[in-house]
Amino acid sequence: MHDLLAGAYGPQHWWPAETPFEVVLGAYLTQNTSWKAVERSLANLRAANALTLDGFHALTLPALMGLIQPSGFHTRKPAALKAFLAMLEVEFGGSLDAMAAAPTFSLRLRLLALPGVGPETADAILLYALGHPVPVADEYLRRIADRHQLLAPPPGRNRKGYDALVALTRQAFAADPAPALSGLYNEFHALTVAVGKAHCGRTADCKGCPLATDLTHPLASVPAWQFAAR
Repeated sequence: MHDLLAGAYGPQHWWPAETPFEVVLGAYLTQNTSWKAVERSLANLRAANALTLDGFHALTLPALMGLIQPSGFHTRKPAALKAFLAMLEVEFGGSLDAMAAAPTFSLRLRLLALPGVGPETADAILLYALGHPVPVADEYLRRIADRHQLLAPPPGRNRKGYDALVALTRQAFAADPAPALSGLYNEFHALTVAVGKAHCGRTADCKGCPLATDLTHPLASVPAWQFAAR
């Protein structure tokens, strides 16, 4: 699937950010909202000179709530971001480089202990902001795995389903050299997002999909919930 998608879409150059801290902000803000909404919030933060650690730290909570309002959950997300910043200051001297140097397993547990951080957010931060070789699973990959019958039973929208998708991705790239894994996980996640937006939404649109030849039966115009119920 990676090779088919890479051939169709080419390099994705993800994550769309200029700095690791901007990746962290995007990983939090994209929860339960569209990336277009996140871009509006990031533009507000950029205009306020708050896309750096120092600039963001200087924001009051009410000011932050106003700036990221386009992303929704504008009371929960600011508190969660401030909690991340406090952890970074206390435990890593305010340095994302120092944070990135921590072991992957313990760092993932620390991120998951923060308010507002689930497995997808933690893994996105680890992979895209800190350069750790961890797969990222999302709703697009869940739909692909479900519709292409890659897992039995189909992966659910829960922690168990997330872990199964991550394990499947690790297995798929198990033969690749360790130094290449960060780049491969990066591209694969970005490519699944690309095909998900184009073809694997809530209703499958398989016409012209690079992965259509992998299907064992047609899915065109079938909503995901109907397929899952079959």
